Amino acid sequence: MTLPTDLLNHLRDRLGPDSRQAERVVEEIISDYDEPVETFVRRRHAELQRQGLRNVEIFAHLHEELNSRWFPGPHATERQLRRWVYG
Repeated sequence: MTLPTDLLNHLRDRLGPDSRQAERVVEEIISDYDEPVETFVRRRHAELQRQGLRNVEIFAHLHEELNSRWFPGPHATERQLRRWVYG
């Protein structure tokens, strides 16, 4: 993966990390936002269940998270979220 040079330079200028630290930060951010929406929904559903939330709360929370994150394509309905989780 080719990392954006301007972003790496900005991180070095602002935060002072050596070039490898800046690269790791950018790679981590890009990989987090590169996760397919269906995978994100299944992963977050399981995490929120482990925290003791009920499905009504989980799907409302997922809907809010999806609206605040960048994903390619349209936003999902609650019905789509349920299908991704339960098949």
